[in-house]
Amino acid sequence: MRLFRKNQSSQTEFAAPIAPEAPFYAVGDLHGCDALFERLLIQLEKDAHPSARFICVGDYVDRGDDSARLLQRLHLLEKSAGGMMVCLMGNHERMLLDFLDDPPARGFRWQRNGGLQTLASYGLRGVPETGSETEWVTLSQKLRAKMGEDLVDWLRDLPLHWQSGNVAVTHAGADPELPIKAQGEKELLWGRSGFFNKVRSDGTWVAYGHIITRKPKAEQGRIPLDTGAYATGQLTAALIEPGSVRYIMTS
Repeated sequence: MRLFRKNQSSQTEFAAPIAPEAPFYAVGDLHGCDALFERLLIQLEKDAHPSARFICVGDYVDRGDDSARLLQRLHLLEKSAGGMMVCLMGNHERMLLDFLDDPPARGFRWQRNGGLQTLASYGLRGVPETGSETEWVTLSQKLRAKMGEDLVDWLRDLPLHWQSGNVAVTHAGADPELPIKAQGEKELLWGRSGFFNKVRSDGTWVAYGHIITRKPKAEQGRIPLDTGAYATGQLTAALIEPGSVRYIMTS
């Protein structure tokens, strides 16, 4: 789901103030844009909160050209950050893992949704839709070997959500009628339509990616982060602190 969406407001007002336990940065969908991510990191190093925790909302692979390099960077950064960086899972990481687990059944869907670019970043070519089961299995084995088991295991262990105070971070929003901790993988990775037309009643703000927003704005309990970096050249982070959200975009 990669459509532009206008900011929408429900008729019911969301009155809870933004109240994380401490300031943190949340970063939108990266989609293989390693050079943009590097630029954003440099900008954030100069920002007002160099010690703030750093949360990435998922979708690190596919569509952009440098998924292999970006995954390696994220993996190493999170390992060395000592808990100050958290990478969440996105639906594109799930599709990649599904391909590795069941190549003949899941491979073409992943390829069609940006997986070809990820394969190319590892020096591999895709399989045509009419490819044999053996071709799909062979491709998945080659990709797994290129990635390495440590990286594959890291992707499998990525959490689906993170929360500080009354601000939750997920990949694709959430069901507004359920507590964040009660959400299923489908809602957190692929989204729920009610997320955009019904405000939460529990006072929880949700920072999310997955849906490209031209002009992100925090309102009605929602903090959009995905500005379509792979298509627009604009990668976005938000500094979320008690009482405010400030967007930082690559320049």
